[in-house]
Amino acid sequence: TQFEGMPGRNCTQPTEFILVEFTGNPETQVTLFLMFLLTYLVTILGNLGMIALIRASPLLHSPMYYFLGNLAFVDFCSSTVITPRMLVGFLLGKKGIPYAGCMAQVFTFDLFGLAECFLLATMAYDRYVAVCHPLLYALVMSPERCFRLVTGCYLLGLANGVGQTIGMSSLLFCGSSVIDLFFCDISLLISLSTSDTTLSCIILRTASSLLGVPSILVVLVSYVAIISTVLSIRSAEGKRKSFSTCASHLTTVSIFYGASIFMYLNPSSDTSRGGEKWAAVIYTVVTPMLNPLIYSLRNQELKDALRKLRKRK
Repeated sequence: TQFEGMPGRNCTQPTEFILVEFTGNPETQVTLFLMFLLTYLVTILGNLGMIALIRASPLLHSPMYYFLGNLAFVDFCSSTVITPRMLVGFLLGKKGIPYAGCMAQVFTFDLFGLAECFLLATMAYDRYVAVCHPLLYALVMSPERCFRLVTGCYLLGLANGVGQTIGMSSLLFCGSSVIDLFFCDISLLISLSTSDTTLSCIILRTASSLLGVPSILVVLVSYVAIISTVLSIRSAEGKRKSFSTCASHLTTVSIFYGASIFMYLNPSSDTSRGGEKWAAVIYTVVTPMLNPLIYSLRNQELKDALRKLRKRK
């Protein structure tokens, strides 16, 4: 949909944006609908099941699982922001999203996206203390400190969501209102705007450099120290046990950051847009589904807790 007028007072703000999903082929749309519906159902069951198991089992009342429970909550929320709207588009053929709905999507997605970045960094720090300073673990990762760390993750995510929404609210869209993605992404909205995007670009770059980069550095520094400590252990069994506590988290981090880096740092071109869309699918839809599966399949404590809970019932 096109909107007439030039940037300024004569510009009419669009009432909705058009989201371009994957294909107009009806048969392919049915296949994609079923695939994404199954993915979303597994995401809901996996993450809510993870939260319920951690709360119900005394064996899992430790800092690592406290962080994991919050990660499951963030994954559930971030997936719910994106996937149901996409399923409605496949089912009913509605590609439009109201302007207010787009702003709400930007706010919630950026809130939970950055919160997940810092939760992953916090979990990396938790594993660093457990492997490199095990005697100080109970003191360093006290319940009070864990609560403050998680609260800080949500507050930083909230600041990011508010900042990006403020930046979007100042944009005018007098040209095309077609977003070449299946959700409202702030970087694409900035590129569509016909007004001065200086404020939005400053907010986006500041959030990326001051909030996103430190979380990645915490993960990298933590794992450099962890690997150094594990390699200094003489026994092969000791190395295996030490690194096994980090394997699930390292897998989750690799998938999350790998998809996000490809999505946001890969130079855009007509030939790469399809790849970016599928990277966005991994980042927004697949990763929230995989996280509880990765931990439940690789973590023996979770398996034992689930087994004992079944016996008790």
